[in-house]
Amino acid sequence: MKKTATLFLSLCLSFFVFFFGSTYVYAESQGVEINAPSAILMEAKTGTVIFEKNPDEIRSPASITKIMTILLIFEALEEGKISLQDEVVTSAYAKSMGGSQVFLEEGEVQTVDTLLKCIAVASGNDASVCMAEYIGGTEEEFVNLMNRKAAELGMTNTHFMDCCGLSSSDEHYTTARDVAIMSKELITKYPEVFNYTTLWMEDITHVTNKGESTFTLSSTNKLLKQYPYANGLKTGSTDKAKYCLSATALKDEVQLIAVVMAAPDYKVRFEDCKNLLNYGFAKVHFYEDEKKENLTMIPVHGGVETETMIEYKESFVYLDMEGNDLSQISKKEEIPESVEAPLKKGDKVGYVNYYLGEKQIGQVELVVCRDLEKAGLGDYFKRGFGKWLLGTSKL
Repeated sequence: MKKTATLFLSLCLSFFVFFFGSTYVYAESQGVEINAPSAILMEAKTGTVIFEKNPDEIRSPASITKIMTILLIFEALEEGKISLQDEVVTSAYAKSMGGSQVFLEEGEVQTVDTLLKCIAVASGNDASVCMAEYIGGTEEEFVNLMNRKAAELGMTNTHFMDCCGLSSSDEHYTTARDVAIMSKELITKYPEVFNYTTLWMEDITHVTNKGESTFTLSSTNKLLKQYPYANGLKTGSTDKAKYCLSATALKDEVQLIAVVMAAPDYKVRFEDCKNLLNYGFAKVHFYEDEKKENLTMIPVHGGVETETMIEYKESFVYLDMEGNDLSQISKKEEIPESVEAPLKKGDKVGYVNYYLGEKQIGQVELVVCRDLEKAGLGDYFKRGFGKWLLGTSKL
């Protein structure tokens, strides 16, 4: 009888966990409850995942697709392929986009800067297609670039069919984790995107054959008004995708990315992201050593130059989620007594080790600041002759 009762209780518990408890218990065990079926919280600089809930479930992204579109626009700007002042002509196809739009007319001309605002602030599908055609020639070719970039970033569960997220195709999909990955790439590589994603309202001017008119862009990201640290990034919603959001926020030098997908209504996506961000800011403590200045000169053996300076290869960043006292972080530089030529700029010659108490928590390479060529006979002759001249001048 006792065994039967125990078996019955076990079955009931299994039934409860399977149907109701798995995601709830998982979320609660991490200290935050999220209503959306998929979510992730990431620290932007290190890519550390702080919270996740079904982050790799395939879902329709709706307009958060435009994060990749914006990323490729900034990439084209960086490469000099386009400029913010370039004038872009609206095609009939771009004008025909439904859903969220800024009502561009066929033949209307707007700058890249204005179209970026239309995409980032008002989620304009027509503006997205304008830029896709401008950069890729056609939207189809631009989408190929999007998929290529997704593969490059390791977004293994993503495939795009359009540049704005209108597609209802099952072949247009991503995951919360992949959205966080492309969001991280965008905001860390091109922080100037915040000049656009923090805008609440902005007027643009339509100039067409019908005359001139003003249109007010209004942000779809209500967190800009609801959450004091919000600085981006992109909303999305369709019947298939439900309500999605990639929310970014900055507090005390900690930049977080909170992604929720398939929330049941628009309020839930904002509340879920606020809960995630509050959880992250309470849990995460951040240490960064940005010391990149040159260090002491060290001798060079066998080189054209007899000494060189070495420097930190990169900043050191440490993310703590255990409540440690980060003021106790110390470091020890392992600087060589000398280096041997030849060496290339950026070649490793030493280390800086970081410690929290007795535990090593990271390491940064020390590198040479410039190319060091190996000395030839002529160099040794010049060096010897120079020493001789210096000696005779003292006589």
